[in-house]
Amino acid sequence: MNHLLTLKTLTQEAFLELLSSAQSIKANPQQYSQALAGKSVAMLFEKPSLRTRVSFDIGINKLGGHAVYLDQQNGALGVREPVSDFASNLSCWVDAIVARTFTQQTIEELAEHGSVPVVNALSDLYHPCQGLADWLTLKEHFVDLTQVHLAYVGDGNNVTHSLMFGAALAGAKMTIVCPPGHFPDAMLVLEAQALAQKHGGDIVLSEKLSALENVSAIYTDTWISMGDTVELAEIKQKFMPFQVNTQLMQQTNAQLFMHCLPAYRGQEASAEVVDGEQSVILQQAENRMHAQNAVLLKLLG
Repeated sequence: MNHLLTLKTLTQEAFLELLSSAQSIKANPQQYSQALAGKSVAMLFEKPSLRTRVSFDIGINKLGGHAVYLDQQNGALGVREPVSDFASNLSCWVDAIVARTFTQQTIEELAEHGSVPVVNALSDLYHPCQGLADWLTLKEHFVDLTQVHLAYVGDGNNVTHSLMFGAALAGAKMTIVCPPGHFPDAMLVLEAQALAQKHGGDIVLSEKLSALENVSAIYTDTWISMGDTVELAEIKQKFMPFQVNTQLMQQTNAQLFMHCLPAYRGQEASAEVVDGEQSVILQQAENRMHAQNAVLLKLLG
């Protein structure tokens, strides 16, 4: 493991090891307070961020390391100077690069041209750190991930992709329900299904909410991703039947509600569900830091 660009390149052993490491870091923070002493991490952000920026910054600090935040006031990486130059220059000074970018291609270029580990903090295709945090959260509630049935409802996106590969590596079942035309990337679905079959899991897609039976948790995300220009009225017409509300939680016997945030109450999920007793959204948010610290320790420790 030289980088974390996507979960799909991890072995099952490496994936489960990261989850166990995150649990240990969370339970025994003092044991890791100097784990990254003397290490510096550059954080490149093309997009605005709350959870990703703060969880990495504070997390690196809790491990005894130093974080350098670099926003892109001039737009996407590669506009002011080539991505290759960003990567090679930063590699002269820092020990790792964390990047939140518009495209996966930028992440891949940073890894190709830099000489230090690169962590994908979000791209158009993947959100591996979110995926790790989410499966860590599920592990805390259900222990045996092979018995988990995760439902994802809404827009198939980068988060869905990472959850799929997490499910495949965990040997869990995942059912994805989307409106027609809004399913996750077909090639990535096939890859995830093949990986799931290898590890005893299952990835199922459907257009019908009736496909959700006896699920462990229901996960949803915003209907409009950051930067999209689609009219909200048009999106609501397609997606409102897929809203996660109390009725859906009861019909599916879901024990938990999950969301990567920010959440728009009354749209992808009702306020009663988002703020209800079954909601673990803040546990997911906290676990971002622990999962990411596990990744940094694996790459740098």
